[in-house]
Amino acid sequence: MKKTKTITTDDILLKLCQSFSGVLSTATETSINYSAMVQKINKTSLKPDIGCFVLFDGGFTGLVVANFSQHAALELYQEYMLKMGIPADELAILHTSDDVSNVLGELMNQVIGDFTSKIRRELQISIMQNQPKMLALNKQILLSVDTNLDRPQARRVSFTTQKNNIFYLELAMDKTEFIQIEEFEQHADVDPDSLIEEEQNKKTASNEPKSAASVSQSEQDLLDELGI
Repeated sequence: MKKTKTITTDDILLKLCQSFSGVLSTATETSINYSAMVQKINKTSLKPDIGCFVLFDGGFTGLVVANFSQHAALELYQEYMLKMGIPADELAILHTSDDVSNVLGELMNQVIGDFTSKIRRELQISIMQNQPKMLALNKQILLSVDTNLDRPQARRVSFTTQKNNIFYLELAMDKTEFIQIEEFEQHADVDPDSLIEEEQNKKTASNEPKSAASVSQSEQDLLDELGI
């Protein structure tokens, strides 16, 4: 009898943690790590100094919250901008700056995009996300999607930046299990940049002048056809 494979809520949380760590590490070219211990919580909330939340729906419903200290937010923002070639003296120095919120919002969008792609590829289900909302806060705000969930579960995971600044990821979703009953092939993600580059290379190759040898051969074939 064929063994079945079960994916639980905590497995989905692990995939989300991997997306956070992988995308932020690549975007900032620094090391972003998460704790191996996960905390069960009753409610998700936005906390100072910068909070961000994203709702997703589709194959399952949930809420992702990220809470950054001002030091963690500034480190991620500055490392990302420096990698993009922005001079250090042009960077924002306050976590309340719009530039910091905009950059963290873009990074969160990349993280959740990577997560939804991973879910689609590995679980063969589709989830949709809204645009991440970033807020600079000086007090805690409770968030809940309990009205949409029958058996809500919430988890908190701590992350550490390369400079040992801490930020937290919170996930709320329905208690669920996905059971694999058939084997299937996981298709690799398609990189849009690679596709564009490949297409440009094809166009360049097709526009290149033919070599003298190939032109001569074509001319000879034509002469042969004409019987000359």
